[in-house]
Amino acid sequence: MPGEFPDFRLGSVLATSFTATLTERRGENVERIPTPQRLVDWLAVSGLAVDSCTTAQLELARELREAIHAAATAAASRDAPPVSAVQVINDCSIRGRAAAVLTPEGGRRWRLSSASCVEDALGVIAADAISIIAGERDGKLALCASPTCRAAFFDTSQSRTRKWCEMNTCGNRQKKARFQANQRKSPGSAE
Repeated sequence: MPGEFPDFRLGSVLATSFTATLTERRGENVERIPTPQRLVDWLAVSGLAVDSCTTAQLELARELREAIHAAATAAASRDAPPVSAVQVINDCSIRGRAAAVLTPEGGRRWRLSSASCVEDALGVIAADAISIIAGERDGKLALCASPTCRAAFFDTSQSRTRKWCEMNTCGNRQKKARFQANQRKSPGSAE
């Protein structure tokens, strides 16, 4: 049923898009994968289609999501990632058996070992997290400037000075709040 769940926040980086399935981490949390089917939906739009997902696989996915968030937050703050987070990420990466395949159009696609292997999809996500946390990709991990969000995101802007995980949500919300505060401060402001 469309509209039943909040929209996915899909960015260009798989691992940080995955951590964005839980948003407003310092406010009222918004869970974007509350059911196994919703994880199936997210994996499909992320190029990692699976046929089904169990409750146990959803819990494993959430555990990986939180481990990536913890490790990416630490990396963005230039701290060592928590040992427990590293262990979860490594375990998921090792458990996955997905293979990168070249499409006839010259693109890359992931082939999972079976149509129901959520663990393979999580392995791809874990490997992506490892590449960004280890600094192997051109970009910088940063934390969203929104006080209610503080999501870790991968900044690939030319100047590496992006402030918001998403301009359309956190950035606009902060700019609107700043504008409204300025309007209240200005005597004779039009309302």
